[in-house]
Amino acid sequence: MAAAAAQNQVDMAMSHEPKVAVATPMYELDEKKALDTRHSTTDSLGPPVEFEEDLEGEEPTEEDLATLPRISGKIPWIAFTVGFVELCERFGYYGCQVVYTNFIQRARPEGSRAGSDPSKEGKPGALGMGQRAAFGITTFNSFWAYTTPIIGAIIADEYLGRFNTIFLAIGFSIVGHILLIISALPTVLDSGKAIAPFMLGVIILGFGTGAFKSNISPLIAEQYRQTKLRVVIDPKTGQRAISDPSITVSRIFLYFYMFINVGSLTGQISMVYVEKYVGFWLSFLLPTIMFCFCPAVLWFCRNKYHKSPPTGSVLLRAWKLWTFAQKGKWSINPVQTRKNFKSDNFWEDVKPSKLGDRKPAWMQFDDAWVDQVARGLRACSCFGWIPLYWLSYNQMNNNLTSQANTMTLNGVPNDVITNLNPISLVIFIPLVDNFLYPALRKAGIRFTPIKRMATGFALASLAMVGATVIQYYIYKLGPCGKYMNQCEDNPAPFTVWVQAVPYVLIGFSEIFTSITGLEYAFTKAPKNMRSLVTSYWHFQTAFSNAIGQAFTGLSEDPLLVWLYASIAIIAAIGGVLFWIHQRPTDKQEDHLNMLADSTYIGRDKKHGYEDENGRHA
Repeated sequence: MAAAAAQNQVDMAMSHEPKVAVATPMYELDEKKALDTRHSTTDSLGPPVEFEEDLEGEEPTEEDLATLPRISGKIPWIAFTVGFVELCERFGYYGCQVVYTNFIQRARPEGSRAGSDPSKEGKPGALGMGQRAAFGITTFNSFWAYTTPIIGAIIADEYLGRFNTIFLAIGFSIVGHILLIISALPTVLDSGKAIAPFMLGVIILGFGTGAFKSNISPLIAEQYRQTKLRVVIDPKTGQRAISDPSITVSRIFLYFYMFINVGSLTGQISMVYVEKYVGFWLSFLLPTIMFCFCPAVLWFCRNKYHKSPPTGSVLLRAWKLWTFAQKGKWSINPVQTRKNFKSDNFWEDVKPSKLGDRKPAWMQFDDAWVDQVARGLRACSCFGWIPLYWLSYNQMNNNLTSQANTMTLNGVPNDVITNLNPISLVIFIPLVDNFLYPALRKAGIRFTPIKRMATGFALASLAMVGATVIQYYIYKLGPCGKYMNQCEDNPAPFTVWVQAVPYVLIGFSEIFTSITGLEYAFTKAPKNMRSLVTSYWHFQTAFSNAIGQAFTGLSEDPLLVWLYASIAIIAAIGGVLFWIHQRPTDKQEDHLNMLADSTYIGRDKKHGYEDENGRHA
């Protein structure tokens, strides 16, 4: 597969698991003493390091891990304000994006000019560039918006910090929104030059969106401060239980994703009607107004958030560490090279304690950080399969919208059906959090992140099977046969609501794959690289859109059945290969979550940070 081939070389190193013994951490740190300080400890390698605030309970033994039930901690209230900010941003982004297809694909209705009444002129349109152009531009938009998170992550981790970078992203997004409004003004459409401000708006908004996305999810999750498993008394039962931060973080991301979908749902439903009955200019203006709540809420709550500072050249040092670990491991025999990269000594040999006086000058970190980098690379290896999942999801943004236009709508705008996806998520997320996941834990079934993501692949494949069947019957029963996009006034004789099947299945799959991916990026990354690993997760969507461009030739009549069937097969095969490849990681879930905390922050001279002795870190 394309995604698998792209990661094969680095995967040999990424797939190696750091050696972890739960009872004896690799990096010897007097953790109890550190915890007693309640706030920080100072190491000669860098500035003060903040520890978790929730210090109740004790570290679980192997017997505790095997026998005690696991419970969630309490989600701090301030995290919900970050969720509201994400709701406003998604309202702004999806409220605009939902009308892109009609804006690009369809021509303005006959007689539609400035001052006319769109409600009397049929289906809305603006540029009249056709379905292939709409598919290409919307695919580019998704690719760009999910490539730029890497830029936003580097700016945040190295220069400005997450909070300030979010404000920078908001500034770019507002400019992009304004350009979209300009492109849709009736006078600009009349001039025939609307494509220029529209594309510029898409590009600038895409950058702002990407820089925002790589930082907002780590910001909400790091408001919860417990990082290690602790044995506590369950307030509901009065019995000993393990307070598992991974469960709490999972719940935070579930509700974060629900905020995302409330925002996208309200934005999409309202804007398609505004587009139809008022005009595209207002369907771009209203999301812009809603988006402006983002900086207002963040500024009002700025002193309440836990904020991570910029950490300097951590990415460069992680890269140097990885390349340094490869020295002496290469062989002309590829089998031997792979064996060397996966050996237990791959990371052990480059730990500062092992190197002693031989360590290079740039190695200003501790053994624990080496383990965390290895764990972060393993998460990145896991994400290498995700583009095969996103191929299915991306069909909602273009082809399924066009498919809706060839069925009986009964007055419903063709691009309102896509809201079945966020509706299903808003319904299913509380059910999963309050019933499914607790029931599985009570039954002793550990539905780990790897298992959840594999389940998402299966559901995405089933969604595309549903789209294939629908398209088959559109061609079979429609009056224009296999060229239904050319006779929209004579739709297939069945309701558009049959699209509930693919939309709901994709929505359910997102709970297991998309939400879990954000959680996995946060929990497996080194603390000073969380934005970067999160951006790598988002980049898989961009990579998927690049792969999706290869399917442009199938995204038109009479080949749409082949399009959906091919993507269904790819998702199914990708899910199987993902599970086979990630099973060793799945078995190490607890061990990876219990790696010792590193005292290495990563601040360096160019940022002017010093330790308590006045030395640059």
